[in-house]
Order: sequence, then structure tokens, then C-alpha cells
Amino acid sequence: MSPIMDLDQIRTFDRIAQDLSFTKAAARLNVTQATVSMRMRALEDLLGVPLFHRGRNIALTDQGMTFLPYARRILQAAQEAKEALRRVERGRVSIGSLRSLVSPLVTESLLRFQQKYPSVDVVIHEGRQSQIAAMLRERDIELGILCWPNLDPLVTDLVPLLVLRERVPMVTTPQIAAELGLEPRIEDVLRRVPRLISINWWQVYPDAALALFRRAAVSVELPTGPARRIAIRGEGIGFFVHSAVADDIAAGRLTEITPVDVDPVHRDIAMVVRNAAVLDREMLRDFATEIAEECRKNGTILETTLLPPTAANAA
Repeated sequence: MSPIMDLDQIRTFDRIAQDLSFTKAAARLNVTQATVSMRMRALEDLLGVPLFHRGRNIALTDQGMTFLPYARRILQAAQEAKEALRRVERGRVSIGSLRSLVSPLVTESLLRFQQKYPSVDVVIHEGRQSQIAAMLRERDIELGILCWPNLDPLVTDLVPLLVLRERVPMVTTPQIAAELGLEPRIEDVLRRVPRLISINWWQVYPDAALALFRRAAVSVELPTGPARRIAIRGEGIGFFVHSAVADDIAAGRLTEITPVDVDPVHRDIAMVVRNAAVLDREMLRDFATEIAEECRKNGTILETTLLPPTAANAA
């Protein structure tokens, strides 16, 4: 049987490299000096090179200096794996969500969940549609919140636990809305605010949004934060998912407008898993149910397996 490198050898090599002493390394590792020497001979035989100059003073050879950073990466990876296994023992859930939905759907859900499961580790990832789909594909997350239906050809086996329809209103400042009146036409809107804000929430842009892009004098594509600030300053107008601007509307910073010649816009999102069997884990199902409760506050639930029919229909 071929000799195998083990962690005790790597750990001993690293300790000697730090102390430059076999005797001190043995004391720190709580083993005999003979054991330290034996481990180093075995490691050097396996690698086929000397790692230390031995004598009155111990020093790393060139090969030892080259091997040292790799040895420390091995030890770090082993420690991370050990910590990960400890987390699994006490429980862990991992979720990925579109950035625009972390705050309205996940934050309050997380607080309630951790009141019930205070020792469970929770990992929340955020990203764009393609990133969340990739996390599901690679099984980096157990549950995802993304646009629906999912059009990513590399992950076609997603199981929707809930489908939510969220309004996507056009918003501007109260002052501009007052100037436009109650039933503006889109040409009046674009004349008053010619800069159209585009936010990449969609997999496929709705027809109403595409029609506006063709008519606008200029358009800018921005993340949610800067897009909101431009809208609040009255320097741009656009469609925002309601959850992203609900606080601004409540505070009077933004107002919905409904041009009479523009069809209403909505976005469907879904909470999904790769395999419904993961819901056999009570803690994951409980977290998903908490998120479903937040979904009821943010739109219309089209379908769900997580809430009783009366609760789902209440949205």
C-alpha cells in the first residue's frame, strides 16, 4: 500500500516551521520528540524531498519553504470542514434570494425563525436570477427565491413551494405626480421626466416596459438603490417592484402613477427547492412557512403548498 499523507504529519511540520525546534514542537503538540521525528521522516519520504536542515539550528529547506503555504491551506481546509460539520450537528439552513426580496421577505421571517431555533446557523445569499439559479444548481443553497417561471436551461427541476404575484407600479415624486394629474398619458410623463430607469429584475421584459424603452429619450439601467434615489430626486421614472418602494411611498417620497395608455405590470416570483423531500427537515419547512407569511403581505399568492387555503387566499 502506498504511504498516505495525514493531518498529524502536516500539523507537526507546521509546528516545527513555527518553532524551528523539534523539541518545542513535541511539547506543544503533547507528543514525544521521537514521534515528531518519525512523522517528519514519513512526510519527507512521501514527498521525496528534505523539508528541514537538521543540526544545532533547524531551518526550512527551499523545498520546505515551498511546501509550507500548501500545508497551511490543508490545515485551514480541514479546520473549516470540521467547523462545517459542527454546524450541521446543531443545524443549518441556507437560502438564496433575489436582492430586491431579501428585505421584504426574509428579514422578519429570519427573526421569527431564530426565536424558535436560536442555535441554528442561517446563511442568506443574495444575487440576480442567474446567480440564484446557479446556487440551486450547485446545491450551495437549499431554498431559492427567484423570478418565475425559471428560464435557466441548466436547472429545470425546480419545485415551487409558493408563487407570488407582485405589483410593479410606475413611481415618481408627489410633486411631479401632481403636475401630471390623475390620468396622465405616457407621452406627458416622458415629456416631464425623459429619463427612464431600467432595473434588471426581469428574465423577460414585460411588453409595457419594452414599449416605454422604445419611446423614452434616454434610459439608464441601475441597481435598486441608486435607481430609487434618482426617482426620489425627480430625475427619472420607471417601474419598481412594490416591495422595493413601499417604504418610500408610505413616507411620501414617491407616489404611484398610472398612465391611462400603459397596461399594469407585475412580476411573478417563486420560492423553490430542487427536491420537495428537503422539507422533511422541520426547521427548513418552518423557515419556508415564515417566508410564505411575509409573501402574503407583499402581493397575491397564486399557489402554495405551505399555507392553508384560507390564509393563501387572504392575500
